[in-house]
Amino acid sequence: MISSGKDIFRIFILWCVIAGNPVLPRANADEGYPNKPVRVVVGFSPGGGADVVARIVAQKLTQILGQNMIVENRPGAGGSVGAAFVARSIPDGYNVMIVSSSYSVIPALYKNLSFDVVKDFEPVSLIAEAPLLVVVHPSLPIHSIKELIAFAKARPGQLNYGSGGNGTSGYLAGELFKTLAGINIVHVPYKGAGPALIDAIAGQVHMTFSSILSALPHVRNGELRALAVTSAKRSGSLPQLPTVAEAGVKGYRRTTWYGVLVPAHTPAAVVNKLSAAVGKAVNSRDNLQRFMADGAEPVGSTPGEFHDYLVSEIGVAKAIIKRTGVNQ
Repeated sequence: MISSGKDIFRIFILWCVIAGNPVLPRANADEGYPNKPVRVVVGFSPGGGADVVARIVAQKLTQILGQNMIVENRPGAGGSVGAAFVARSIPDGYNVMIVSSSYSVIPALYKNLSFDVVKDFEPVSLIAEAPLLVVVHPSLPIHSIKELIAFAKARPGQLNYGSGGNGTSGYLAGELFKTLAGINIVHVPYKGAGPALIDAIAGQVHMTFSSILSALPHVRNGELRALAVTSAKRSGSLPQLPTVAEAGVKGYRRTTWYGVLVPAHTPAAVVNKLSAAVGKAVNSRDNLQRFMADGAEPVGSTPGEFHDYLVSEIGVAKAIIKRTGVNQ
């Protein structure tokens, strides 16, 4: 006969161990997280803004968490290939994803996704926000947004711009620019912003709307010519450069952002630990200086704050797509 509540509790614990109840191992695993290397998935090719951010943050997280954070590029379909992979992963915190603002565009452009951009993921933290740079190859006789618009209007369909593919930040920025400026320039999609930037530098495409994090070094060394920033205010890294709106395209504003997601049902303890670590990584002295020098504004947010931000950005992306009339 069981004589006390303590006996009942001991029997329950013994039953959990014998039955292989997953509750106990999960709790212990959460407390020890991470105890092996963590895969950091980027849905774009190397060299683009998301890849640059992922490598900056992963390096610091390796120091903070004591385990290697290994960046893995899985490009395709505006980042949805990498997202689908992470959505199917075991929700244990060992597959995390670095996303950019392109992620908020996916549901409006791709109708038959195998995942839900909100329900199938747990937000971890917003990393940073940054403007895009409107850059052209130096061989073009274009030194301002007004000259770009005049050049394009005189040659409809002859200018082109590269982007990381349909649904990416550069693509949406380009299509919004075309609509508001009333010009016809041809979109050339790539499998990532990195390859698009490389071809812009080589002169294979005339221009691109590129993350300031990846384009700024090439502007500084003369490989590209920057015409404007896409944000509402000027960048501290290039204060002499006007915004697109200042340069004559009224109402234009488009920025990019970067954040961290993990699969839905990842334990809250893991999510919170990751979120705190990302906050420390983003706001560490060296990364603060690096982000700000490259024109990005570091953030570091709570999971709840990033969730609300993401939902808002999805709504903004849908509105822009409706306004421009673009589709997959």
